[in-house]
Amino acid sequence: MSHLKVLAVIPTYNEADNIAALIDALYGLKVRGLEALIVDDESPDGTSAIVEGLIKEGRYHGLRLLTRAGPPGRGWAGRDGFLEALILGADFIVEMDADFSHQPRHVPELLAAMKDCDLAVGSRFVWGGADRERGLSRRLITKAANAFARGALDLPVLDCNSGFRCFSRKAMEAIQPETLKSRGPSIVHEVLSRAQAAGLRIKEVPIEFADRRKGDSKLSLWRLAEGYWWVLKARLSRP
Repeated sequence: MSHLKVLAVIPTYNEADNIAALIDALYGLKVRGLEALIVDDESPDGTSAIVEGLIKEGRYHGLRLLTRAGPPGRGWAGRDGFLEALILGADFIVEMDADFSHQPRHVPELLAAMKDCDLAVGSRFVWGGADRERGLSRRLITKAANAFARGALDLPVLDCNSGFRCFSRKAMEAIQPETLKSRGPSIVHEVLSRAQAAGLRIKEVPIEFADRRKGDSKLSLWRLAEGYWWVLKARLSRP
């Protein structure tokens, strides 16, 4: 895998306190061929300006910034990042958050799993995975949302809420990101549902999920409800 191009796609909104440290941690892994694409939703806190500064410094080979001018949304940012990754010729695409809840140290483990699958999912709920740092209420909400989505869509993974994943190019093309519809976090369920329908090999890789390092969570009750509503609509639309 050393000669292949690996692109980390990282959607951001108001992650000025985290993004420089995350980029440094990713490149510090010394994974050959690893580059990063930051997809910023016009963050008012200057996230994109920080990334632009790092690009100008030239310390991080292949670091790129995609600033979205369209309607904001985690799902649409993810879609645009996936499309850009294909255009850039990525052989493997790692999707992750910018707040250190998805710890860079697990990236090599996701990549190592790709020899046996088309899509590797960083999972809190398989043996060896953990979700330790967050409060009890947050963990209960996560488990309830996960159980609802997994049951409603009959998804073949234990942690179907995870947005920390690695795709082969074949898998990403099969998912057809140009047609993804989810505006918000429900994109993780939409993508998994499409992967299953396409017959892709999916494997869960244990990770330790951490609370965000700095800044405020973007997961509001409205976004949570929006995600439930998308899952419900997807279930009702099935024959």
